[in-house]
Amino acid sequence: MKIPSRIEPLVTDGLVDEVVRQLMSGKEAMVYVVVCGDELRCAKVYKEANKRGFRQAVAYTEGRKIKNSRQARAMAKGSRYGREEQEAAWQHAEVDALYRLADAGVRAPTPYNFYEGVLLMELVTDGDGEPAPRLNDVVLSAADARRYHAQLIREVVRMLCAGIVHGDLSEYNVLIDRDGPVIIDLPQAIDAAANNNACAMLERDIANLAAYFGRFAPELLETDYGKEIWSLYENGKLKPDSELSGRFEHSEKPADLAEIIQVITAASREEEARQARRNPTNADDTV
Repeated sequence: MKIPSRIEPLVTDGLVDEVVRQLMSGKEAMVYVVVCGDELRCAKVYKEANKRGFRQAVAYTEGRKIKNSRQARAMAKGSRYGREEQEAAWQHAEVDALYRLADAGVRAPTPYNFYEGVLLMELVTDGDGEPAPRLNDVVLSAADARRYHAQLIREVVRMLCAGIVHGDLSEYNVLIDRDGPVIIDLPQAIDAAANNNACAMLERDIANLAAYFGRFAPELLETDYGKEIWSLYENGKLKPDSELSGRFEHSEKPADLAEIIQVITAASREEEARQARRNPTNADDTV
């Protein structure tokens, strides 16, 4: 096929030898099957911001690292440079996430190169060597649904142990190869420790999985892995092999108001003492 203009620089630089065909068109990118040496790989070409169906909501970008103050100011102002930098940061988020997930042993495509807004990565294939289907295109038995759900819950745990929440996980962002689910599409991935929306997004990701697999194995609709997993993570107890029950005991114990007031008062006094040490003159004036 004719080489897309966005992939031409990679052909010129010898990173891609041939474009075989378009594999899919998603809400944020076009994906092509390409030849790189002796291998078939994917070339993910990110769409321009005004042509994407997925918008960069603040909920996703909160907590992402900014190169410098100039970049931060430009992004806040929405200048042309700021929009370009914001777009680059959005694209790099998936690249960074894929490398971190590879180190953590998460089943996601292996990234190879990122050049001029095009991500070269592993082509995930099925048992016949053909591009792997998406989860929503696979006919499932109840046993398959339970098995794939369990595998994906484990992958979500590994991701969180690596500090990442997918943020848009569903049957449309999972491929099925010969060994089971492979998680894809991560430009909206968030830093679990730096983003205040991480808990809600993790729970939503897991609720999406339960809702989909629950069509084939209804008992999965009764599980509550999201709150269980986040509770373990929040308390520093989550490990890649943590045992999970799919149940979460919601505390009905009333808050101890006296204890809360005591903690707030102690913190307030500590802050006053700290300010007095920093401004001894002002402290003397108040006596």
